[in-house]
Amino acid sequence: MTSLLVDSHALLWWRGDHRRLSVRAHEAIEDPDISLFFSAASIWEIAIKRAQGKLKTPGDLLETMEQRGFVELPVLSRHAIRAGALPPLHGDPFDRMIVAQAQSEGLTVVTRDPRIAAYDVPVLW
Repeated sequence: MTSLLVDSHALLWWRGDHRRLSVRAHEAIEDPDISLFFSAASIWEIAIKRAQGKLKTPGDLLETMEQRGFVELPVLSRHAIRAGALPPLHGDPFDRMIVAQAQSEGLTVVTRDPRIAAYDVPVLW
């Protein structure tokens, strides 16, 4: 069984405008046989952008994700160490954390970000 770590933008698109997701990504997120994870770093990133007025998000995002069966992946010290050791292919610390978590936990990242795909991590889009 595949396990997916869904990047911040993919979470928002799945919840708000799933047509922005690829058909493969949308079908994978909707597949009940696939384990879904989201990073605490994604929620942190979304909360910051929302507070800055750069992003509008549904108020029930977490509840909807929980109903679908998403599992929260906390940011652990080993993730932080790995994120800090990554080559500088991506400058966004949230995305670097996503890569580090996916590498550490053996997850495939659902993302459209080509900079994430440049790392040694499986990507679904």
